[in-house]
Amino acid sequence: MSASTATAREKTKAANRAGFGAFIGSTIEWFDFYIYGTAAALVFDKVFFPELEGPMGTLVAFATFWVGFLARPIGGIVFGHYGDRLGRKKTLVITLLMMGISTTAIGLLPGYASIGIAAPILLVCIRMIQGIGLGGEWGGSVLIASEHAPKGKSVLYGAFAQQGSPVGNTLSTVSFLAISQLPDAAFVSWGWRVPFLASAALVMVGLLVRLKVTESPAMAKLIEKKEVVKLPLTEVLRSHPMLIVLGIGACTIGLSATYFKSTFALSWATTSLDFDRSSFLTIILVANITQIIVQPFGAVLATRMKSWSRAVTVMLLPELILMPLMFILISTENYGLAMLGVAVATIPHCLYYAALAGMLASRFPAHLRYTGISLCYQLCGTLLGGTTPIIGQFLLNRTGSITAVIAYAVLQVALTLGCMLLLLKRPNHDEQAAEPVAARRTVPVTA
Repeated sequence: MSASTATAREKTKAANRAGFGAFIGSTIEWFDFYIYGTAAALVFDKVFFPELEGPMGTLVAFATFWVGFLARPIGGIVFGHYGDRLGRKKTLVITLLMMGISTTAIGLLPGYASIGIAAPILLVCIRMIQGIGLGGEWGGSVLIASEHAPKGKSVLYGAFAQQGSPVGNTLSTVSFLAISQLPDAAFVSWGWRVPFLASAALVMVGLLVRLKVTESPAMAKLIEKKEVVKLPLTEVLRSHPMLIVLGIGACTIGLSATYFKSTFALSWATTSLDFDRSSFLTIILVANITQIIVQPFGAVLATRMKSWSRAVTVMLLPELILMPLMFILISTENYGLAMLGVAVATIPHCLYYAALAGMLASRFPAHLRYTGISLCYQLCGTLLGGTTPIIGQFLLNRTGSITAVIAYAVLQVALTLGCMLLLLKRPNHDEQAAEPVAARRTVPVTA
């Protein structure tokens, strides 16, 4: 075997290991994040806000759900800084530990009946830590995979990290579907805690996988040449402000669609419509399985089509029709029609979500990439994704009709499509030669 062949095989092996590590780690982290959303829709109003009844209790529970999104940009900034200076791998180990510890802590947290007002206060504080951890996780997972990718396959490998979201969501739904079979009293008192406590075991598995992943070649090169940026946040805001704005908009439906389905619609269907908890969790489970199967084809489509703009348009245009159709079919209160509507509406945005990570990463230079894509994704989560169930519930409470929620969903799809098309007109840094060193403000790497 020639030296070049051996080197090529080693690179392929490292790339595959990085992709698998990104997938496993992001699956666990998204499982931790999604079980909170499900619990907020089903039980947190009773456990932590028992004095607020009905829709108001649900709205407050969704507000604590949003706190995690409020904290995510902090995680993106903090871990983006260190990820762009010290490396992707180190930050990913820390974020996985943060998520696992905080999620387990929620499972052990006493309710309002035991410690009074301290219970919801502690819940919010722990949720913030969870949000900070996920805020640093996403960008690192995407980059550890996409920067190891063979030439021309960055979108395909970035999709490994994206696949963790539907798998984590599916595991979340399965866990709550299983415990929802418990009597209501048992479900409220201890059953909901089981998925949170199970996170501790999952994190140990994730750590074993992640510790075997090597640093990404792009980052290793920057460290070796001592070309890291001293203050990545300042530099990316100064040099690429419009990339940040367009990136936030481009992430919108990729984030919010899940919360329209698994958080807002779950609460709406089980409180305002004639669906029981198990039935609608099964509907969400079918949608999640649909996403797991279909989503990788979005990365394949974007890789094979010469025009990413055309690929994005093909993926998202159907959602302008299918998202309203989903709400209409759920409102029929027919189990089969609701399942069909949720599953079909999942297809466009999951295809797009697979390609989103690689497309977004390609628009930022490597020395600012972790901070840049983390800001876009996490600020979108704070402003648009995490507020989805809150705004949806507010519109429903205010108008008494699902029509306003449908209009809001369509607006988000249109915003995503427009911003991504504009973003793709910007230079692709994966296809350009590296920027001259003199154009960067660099400093030696220090511990």
